[in-house]
Amino acid sequence: MADRRPNVGVPGIHRYDNAAGGWGALKAVAGALSDQATVIEGGKTLLRANQPEGFDCPGCAWPDPKHTSSFEFCENGAKAVAWEATSKRATPEVFAAHTVTELLTWSDHALEDLGRLTHPMAYDRATDRYLPIAWDDAFARTADALRTLDHPDQAEFYASGRASNEAAFLFQLLGRRVGTNNFPDCSNMCHEPTSVGLPDSIGMGKGSVTLEDFDHADLILSFGHNPGTNHPRMMTTLRDASRRGATILAFNPLKERALEKFAAPQDPVEMATLSSTPIASAYYQVAIGGDALAVQGIMKAVLALDAESQGTVLDRAFIAEHTEGFEMVKAVVEGLTWDEIEAGSGLSRGQIEEAARAYAGAKATILCYGMGLTQHRNSSSTVQQLVNLLLLKGNIGRPGAGICPLRGHSNVQGDRTVGIWEKPSAAFLDSMDRVFAFKSPRDHGHTVVETIAAMEAGQTRVFVGLGGNFAVAAPDPTRTFAAMRKVGLSVHVATKLNRTHLLHGAESLLLPCLGRTEIDVQAGGRQAVTVEDSMSMVHASRGLNAPASDQLKSEPAIIAGIGAALFGPDDVVDWPGLAGNYDKIRDLIEAVFPEAFADYNARVRQPGGFRLPVPPSERVWKTPSGKAQFLVHRHDGQDARRGQADVLLLTTLRSHDQYNTTIYGQNDRYRGVFGRRDVVFAHPDDIAARGLKAGDRIDLTAAFDDTGRRAVRGFTLVERDIPRGCLAAYYPEANVLVALEDHDRRSGTPAYKSVPVRLAAHAG
Repeated sequence: MADRRPNVGVPGIHRYDNAAGGWGALKAVAGALSDQATVIEGGKTLLRANQPEGFDCPGCAWPDPKHTSSFEFCENGAKAVAWEATSKRATPEVFAAHTVTELLTWSDHALEDLGRLTHPMAYDRATDRYLPIAWDDAFARTADALRTLDHPDQAEFYASGRASNEAAFLFQLLGRRVGTNNFPDCSNMCHEPTSVGLPDSIGMGKGSVTLEDFDHADLILSFGHNPGTNHPRMMTTLRDASRRGATILAFNPLKERALEKFAAPQDPVEMATLSSTPIASAYYQVAIGGDALAVQGIMKAVLALDAESQGTVLDRAFIAEHTEGFEMVKAVVEGLTWDEIEAGSGLSRGQIEEAARAYAGAKATILCYGMGLTQHRNSSSTVQQLVNLLLLKGNIGRPGAGICPLRGHSNVQGDRTVGIWEKPSAAFLDSMDRVFAFKSPRDHGHTVVETIAAMEAGQTRVFVGLGGNFAVAAPDPTRTFAAMRKVGLSVHVATKLNRTHLLHGAESLLLPCLGRTEIDVQAGGRQAVTVEDSMSMVHASRGLNAPASDQLKSEPAIIAGIGAALFGPDDVVDWPGLAGNYDKIRDLIEAVFPEAFADYNARVRQPGGFRLPVPPSERVWKTPSGKAQFLVHRHDGQDARRGQADVLLLTTLRSHDQYNTTIYGQNDRYRGVFGRRDVVFAHPDDIAARGLKAGDRIDLTAAFDDTGRRAVRGFTLVERDIPRGCLAAYYPEANVLVALEDHDRRSGTPAYKSVPVRLAAHAG
């Protein structure tokens, strides 16, 4: 009789039953430090991560507790630190040994594994190599390219969430001094629906909770995120909540191990006994793209419970005093049939009513969500449905309750706060004009998707990238890679080499910068930068390792170097002075944002920093009417991806050995994948319906694409408990299937999490 266990005999696929965290995490940390021959100054680098006098981890944006322990790092944070603090070096000699054409054949992991960039480099077309260039020459070449633009909008200024507040503020100042609002940034590819959707609902595009609120919540709703991999320090918070009796409900197409059970590496009992703490009280495997209908179904059931209890479930006093639009949303939700809700959400009526009873009975609810919710065609509206659910019971603006978007990069939220935005408000631009003696541009700039289209059309002559791996992170690499090659000059501020740096046009520069872990000494002495976490806390970050090379410059110094070369010594902006003393940058940030950053330099020197104003936390709603808004879900017309039997919806995933586009290794321990990434997770019935079996090689092609170019070929099928009609594969390998036009209609965020595809046996 055939073995009915799933995936038996599939190379690299092994059952993994251990809890998240535990000894597996400690072993992985040790391996990461060893593989990278990490620079550890007195063994203190990791012990200074996320400490009041240390550096902010270059990984996730989860906040630091007020009372720090002996170590406040996680497995993937340790990998990020090891990757940055590596002793490996990408020297000019390394570049001399390899042409750009050859490097393009290397894997993304191999490129970054060359180590830290040590010298500024310029692409030489004659030799097809990067050659050393003096810093002054690099600045002059960049300035010349910007100075000779026909129009400022021929420049694009891309920012990664890794940049500090100081670097981001200088970067937006440089771009607006040039005369453009073209600031595509990594927010455009992840939480832009939060930035677009939440202001309409609650008047602010950020979360409303603090870390302390999790101590008071008796219900935590978790939508579309995998904390064990993408923000592992959150696991301590969830574990503590579970152990004190809070209910945690998880909504996600795949069951992720960290939301099932977690063993805290800091708990000697769990480590000694190999025990763990259960996390989710119930797990609802919503269909890909079905979150909005799942939430509306919960609302429908809650409204029914309120009617049955004669009005004791809803917080009607809060609704009357603080909100508008309740009756309209109520009518829409009650008008949905259970057949519609079940078909669209992938959940049964019984499951949804079970979740509704938990919500109705909870005193204080926090709702967390990640990119599993924000990377679809209707994500901005879906985010608003989460707010609708919270507003029903007044779960915003009181202890233990609120909305909690889970940001990825450690300062992606801070970059937006200090001005990295292609659609700046008039109030911000007016403030910029007041502080600086030039007129800021008013026309909206480009998102990431719009930037790629502009490149493709030959409208972009200069691209300046402040960190990140733009082309690999972006959708539709077939078009994106070709578009990058049309840019006249690409300037990349980076710590390591990545594939985007190899997609050169006529000219390309690599400008190596300091990392978070490194000491930053400028004319004014040793400097600290500041960052903002997911909960609006701003705190300082100070490196402690010696720089990887004496040729490295800080991000603020590089930006200021370009500004000084472009505008000269008599400019209205004192570029050299700002680079020499970051207190002066913070003074300017305070001048532009006087309410948010009052006494910036004094407050950021306090242990733990300070919290920016979050009006919804005080039940102050900065909406036109001054009230929070119940908003009807905006469907994007008929979605052609549903209702066709041969079309499946694919979601892209990060592996456990990965942070954004950075791939630390080939393992995805919690999902039982080892030594490979070329797999597609599918429901066994979907596999069998196509006459296939686990382990078969298959091709995925983008549905509704006549070009045939959007395809991944020769991947291996892996059985997984995932809703019927849904697939999962790794990012960025599956990005080729995401069409540039397939994005959230309002925010422009690519639909990485709901890609229409067809699956067939490998054609060879």
